[in-house]
Amino acid sequence: SPLMLALMTFHRGCAADRRCVSKLTQPDPRGNPYSALKESPTTSKVLTSWDGGFAPSCACATGVNDNKSPHIQAQRVCVPSLRPTAIPINMTKPILEVAHVSKSVTDATGTLHILRDIDFQLHPGETVAIVGASGSGKSTLLSIMAGLDTPSQGTVRLAGEDLFDRNEDARAALRAQYMGFVFQSFQLLGSLTALENVMLALELSGRPKARESARNMLERVGLAERLNHYPRVLSGGEQQRVALARAFVVKPAVLLADEPTGSLDHDSGERVMQLMMDLNQESGTTLVLVTHDLAISQRCQRRIGIEAGQQRTVG
Repeated sequence: SPLMLALMTFHRGCAADRRCVSKLTQPDPRGNPYSALKESPTTSKVLTSWDGGFAPSCACATGVNDNKSPHIQAQRVCVPSLRPTAIPINMTKPILEVAHVSKSVTDATGTLHILRDIDFQLHPGETVAIVGASGSGKSTLLSIMAGLDTPSQGTVRLAGEDLFDRNEDARAALRAQYMGFVFQSFQLLGSLTALENVMLALELSGRPKARESARNMLERVGLAERLNHYPRVLSGGEQQRVALARAFVVKPAVLLADEPTGSLDHDSGERVMQLMMDLNQESGTTLVLVTHDLAISQRCQRRIGIEAGQQRTVG
């Protein structure tokens, strides 16, 4: 799913007969995702040798039972660390640079040009709206900016680092460290409570005190009484607030939001947008908002228009 691609890092070191397994995520054909640890009495925990210590990860070897708990299985395996070295953010330089990006796909009917020579820079703390009609290429551009899709030409630099000079694993690690995501369709995991959905982002990135941080963020978005509710019993606006909490709890340098109010009614959408802008101002995150709604885009400091895959000036 888009959520798993956005949050996961991948490990390709498993032999064919040693499959990585996660009860919380779906397998991805491009690699095996590290599993998150759900804080539950029935959690199967995996301990991995990591930089001289142990850290939760995906197991790719035969396990050894830990007799200390009937519910926990401990496995000691050695895998390479994919945690990225933190890149210092220079507040005077662009945090994200989209450099002459084009995207084309070719099939039996010919070549379709989705994006043509898109070029702009985003600075720390800036709020930018990417606007355009449906089918104009906005979401494709957002995927390329996140390193989820690759351009046919051009590149994207995050804090001066070329995303496409890195392999897929390194891009995923960098993305997990520095980017947050908000989707139109929320992308909450139905088998997890609101609290667990927010904790997931912290656990996947190896952050400490996941439960405490997730609880505090959900209280900030007004869901203190809904911590243990599952998505199916939350309203659309409440689900999007959980998604906002999940995005901001990791304190991303860049937040990418794809039509975040598109699935909500007008009043719920207004509340969610105001909350997003408030959280963004508090955290100093660079916000990139994809929308076809010009009224929403006017909340941002700058607008970048995309029309038929080409960059346009927006008045």
